[in-house]
Amino acid sequence: MRLTLIAVGRARPGPERDLFAHYAKRLKWPLEVIEVEEKRPLPVEVRRQREAELIAARLPAGARRLILDERGRDLSSRQLAERLGAWRDQGEAHVALVIGGADGLDDSLRRQADLLLALGRATWPHMLMRSLLAEQLFRCQSILDNHPYHRD
Repeated sequence: MRLTLIAVGRARPGPERDLFAHYAKRLKWPLEVIEVEEKRPLPVEVRRQREAELIAARLPAGARRLILDERGRDLSSRQLAERLGAWRDQGEAHVALVIGGADGLDDSLRRQADLLLALGRATWPHMLMRSLLAEQLFRCQSILDNHPYHRD
């Protein structure tokens, strides 16, 4: 199964990018990162719509869509692993992971999710969310492989 992370914003050198790289390189699933960005100063609603357009244009055709959103489902690591494992076992070849911008995601994009996921109810910096997501993906892979990284 291939993974494509589509995220709003550009990761700059620093600890957040290093932590993301640490977990991303441990994944057996290939992970491509696509960064999109609207640099023009736009009103919030217009910027959300524009970011949704940029993300939608980069979504791989036929990929399952796991979209991070604070209003999404709050799954345990094991539940997330079971969902990813089910997709894998059903022959899904590709999962697109989406992290929106600072002002959230446009509803048009949220409605396209196969899974709308919250990683807790706290608000996190967007660059740190990439690291948290990469760690969870590695944890899910470990759970599915019965590796002792994850402990219940």
